[in-house]
Amino acid sequence: MKIATYEYRGKELVGVLTPDEQYVCPLKAFGYACADMVEAIGLLDREEVEKLTARLAAGERPEAVELGAVKLLAPIPRPRQDVVCLGVNYAAHALECGSIGDFTAPRETEPAIYFSKRVNRAVDPEGPVDSHPDVVEELDYEVELAVILGKDALNVAESDCEQYIFGYTILNDMSARVIQRRHKQWYRGKSLDNFTPMGPWIVTADEIAFPPRLNIGCRINGELRQNSTTDCLIHGVAEVISELSQGMTLQAGTIIATGTPSGVAMGMENPQFLKAGDMMECFIEKIGTLRNPVK
Repeated sequence: MKIATYEYRGKELVGVLTPDEQYVCPLKAFGYACADMVEAIGLLDREEVEKLTARLAAGERPEAVELGAVKLLAPIPRPRQDVVCLGVNYAAHALECGSIGDFTAPRETEPAIYFSKRVNRAVDPEGPVDSHPDVVEELDYEVELAVILGKDALNVAESDCEQYIFGYTILNDMSARVIQRRHKQWYRGKSLDNFTPMGPWIVTADEIAFPPRLNIGCRINGELRQNSTTDCLIHGVAEVISELSQGMTLQAGTIIATGTPSGVAMGMENPQFLKAGDMMECFIEKIGTLRNPVK
């Protein structure tokens, strides 16, 4: 099931797509009262997702509106906490990063690299990304599989992690490389306003076999730059959720960005960083495509 945040007639709503993806129906029309996606996640446990999926499959379409008549918003427009991110979590990306300046790429046997990303407002599907030309040099893209937790997780065993996942979406971890290098860590260089495009919706966990093995990639102006699969993750989804939850509660609605494959501009022999007018298309199998222009 695909669940989205959208705007219709001046109102922000949470709704589900019909199986043919031609219409969206507000959750309130099915009896779920929620003000935003995080509240919806709290209402839709695995059993409720199964029931709602069955109702959609049976042809229920209460208050359906054509998808083309609404404006899709980021699935979680205003995350309640910073996004948790994985650094250099694909081997090929680690290799390309290891050839840059004084950066030492981690070995696959080393612990995961975690950092956070401030998101005041996630960028909507089709929404523009501000290049911040006054402060940013070497603007880069990073397509990532984002995991959305469905319930609070604390001290979770790897074998149980699947049950804590609500679903998956696409996140573009925009990065200002010069700022990133200048400060010798990643928080500021990845946290400027409009640096987190997300969407186009969340696909619930029941639709994707676990662990997720999905094609993932990014095109810039139609040129394929990144192309890999999520089974190339060095530190897998279960390992990450389990490790992060040891002694630290991950709340329902937490967003975990699992890292990006090789092919970013920074890793090219002749880097082609983003500029105003460029179009980014991040895609992940079974989820869809997240398109955002650079302004």
